[in-house]
Amino acid sequence: MEVTQTSFPRSKIKILLFESISESAVQGFKAAGYTDVTRLSGALTENDLVEAVKGVHVLGIRSKSHITEKVIANADKLLAVGAFCIGTNQIDLKTATRHGVAVFNSPYSNTRSVAELVIGACVMLIRRIPEKNSAAHAGGWMKDASGSHELRGKTIGIIGYGNIGSQVSVLAEAFGLKVVYHDVVTKLPLGNARAAESLEEVLAASDIVTFHVPSDASTHNMVNASTLSKIKEGAILINYSRGDVADLDAVAEALKSGRISGAAVDVFPVEPEKNGERFSSPLQNLPNVLLTPHIGGSTEEAQVNIGHDVTARLLGYIESGMSDGSLTVPPVTLPQQDGTHRILHVHHNVPGVLSAINSHISDLGLNIVGQYLKTNEEIGYVILDFDQKLSGEACEALRSVKGTIKTRIVY
Repeated sequence: MEVTQTSFPRSKIKILLFESISESAVQGFKAAGYTDVTRLSGALTENDLVEAVKGVHVLGIRSKSHITEKVIANADKLLAVGAFCIGTNQIDLKTATRHGVAVFNSPYSNTRSVAELVIGACVMLIRRIPEKNSAAHAGGWMKDASGSHELRGKTIGIIGYGNIGSQVSVLAEAFGLKVVYHDVVTKLPLGNARAAESLEEVLAASDIVTFHVPSDASTHNMVNASTLSKIKEGAILINYSRGDVADLDAVAEALKSGRISGAAVDVFPVEPEKNGERFSSPLQNLPNVLLTPHIGGSTEEAQVNIGHDVTARLLGYIESGMSDGSLTVPPVTLPQQDGTHRILHVHHNVPGVLSAINSHISDLGLNIVGQYLKTNEEIGYVILDFDQKLSGEACEALRSVKGTIKTRIVY
């Protein structure tokens, strides 16, 4: 469907993208008529971001740019932030919510890339390829079957059966693995996978344990000395979820003692800000360990998909006010109606705002064709469609409503 022209000229909407976001995002914006699109490589420090975001309407980042309270407070025209990745820990979502800034991410686009790498790590580690590879590079020859196994018939335990965990489950069964999983939320199993009652049950039963959980208080150092003492002896550990999920010193000790026979880690508690910076980990130089630089979702296919996905969400919000998928603005969708003009209103979630909006509109003699309101704990978000052109007077009247955060004419 062709989108109605926004009230603010597309050529004057400033879009700034960091961290080498896929060219597919730039193409998406330009195809929609937005010409002021800047794409940069690398992340900026907080102070540099504070300066860079001034006058910017749409900001695009990946995992290294930290959108803090200070950055948001200085973003005088910011409407939306696109996190062209899965995680949003790098964004102060509470502050973005209070300022009425819509934040979108792409929770599904790189699922396959991560899942494939997990299965690849399973094959490499169960065959003890890291050690053999290092020996071959050093001129050694380790041609033996000792400690090398097939995946077929083994059990993989999946902690966190969400988008990635469930995809790992499907691929694992194709390799002949038995699948057992645990999630704090009840999830229906795919294929022949079996749900376990507890983390401990998974640890005791699995030859390989892979973690796919979010970063929060309940998962911080979920992999620790106590956890590792309960894992099946000789098991393989994989963490491609979040860097603070595993205590890597404890993992290193478990590898040295033989409690676990291998590990693959893609995310770390402290990571370099950019390529070329020094990286250090307790797992370095240990046998049968795969260390990768946070590249679980870094495939060209995933980045293209993420570029399309997040750009579409941002365009939907800019051009029609659709906020489905936003992590800050309540999800609201109101179909466009011919011959109408649309205004968006973001306000603090306090009693009486909608009544005040309707009172102001009534006083101006404007007829509301469509109206939809939704709230979260912090803010309310309302879309209003009118059957006649909105005047500056009407917009100013809505801005004067007590509790208003942002008011914007869309078209």
